[in-house]
Amino acid sequence: MRILICDDDTLILEQLQKYIKNYFSNNHMKCPEMTCFSDGESLLEDTGDKDILFLDIEMPGMNGIYVGNELKKANEKIIIFIVTSYSEYLDEAMRFRVFRYLSKPLDKQRFFRNMKDAVDLYNTMTVKLPIETKQGVHTVPASSIIAVEAIGRKVIVHTILRDFESVHNMQYWLEALPKNCFFQTHRSFIINFEHITDFDRTLVHMADNQFDAYLTKRKYSAFKEAYLLYLESTR
Repeated sequence: MRILICDDDTLILEQLQKYIKNYFSNNHMKCPEMTCFSDGESLLEDTGDKDILFLDIEMPGMNGIYVGNELKKANEKIIIFIVTSYSEYLDEAMRFRVFRYLSKPLDKQRFFRNMKDAVDLYNTMTVKLPIETKQGVHTVPASSIIAVEAIGRKVIVHTILRDFESVHNMQYWLEALPKNCFFQTHRSFIINFEHITDFDRTLVHMADNQFDAYLTKRKYSAFKEAYLLYLESTR
């Protein structure tokens, strides 16, 4: 993971660096590489990985809206926090799907909550899982798994490329899959929120309506709440 900060205010740069270090230290994790920029031009010229970005809107030269748009075009998976005192830019920022909007002065506890969501999302997008079959082991990104389905004694892992018959049971997959992105809608289905098209009280339509999963009525409320929280975290 690589974290970038772009702001022309040195006090904000220092505060963000401190909060980021505190977050990882408090959670007993190694702090990732952090790189700071004071303007949009130098950020766009950077050729390194860009995973999580804290971006100011009002800067000399290129403003944050333009810079954020360009970065999203180059890498739609980049997680962008808008950090600004100017709430009037919020609508423009949302058009290129920023992750969260942080107001200056920064609130430490709110920052920590949002940082946790960003790290969880990053891990979901980057984690790879082994699918063991009778023929061998296939490693796939968790994000490419549409659903896991129990059909009789078989357990099928449906991915965007093909289906695999897993040697493991549903309980194994319930524990292995990232919990913020997957949900067991029925004893026979574990689904990936990322691939939901729409749903009603009995069915979840997946992958542009190419696949349907049963939804147990007693799980409807919990499922809806979890899905809305997922959408909030990826907004």
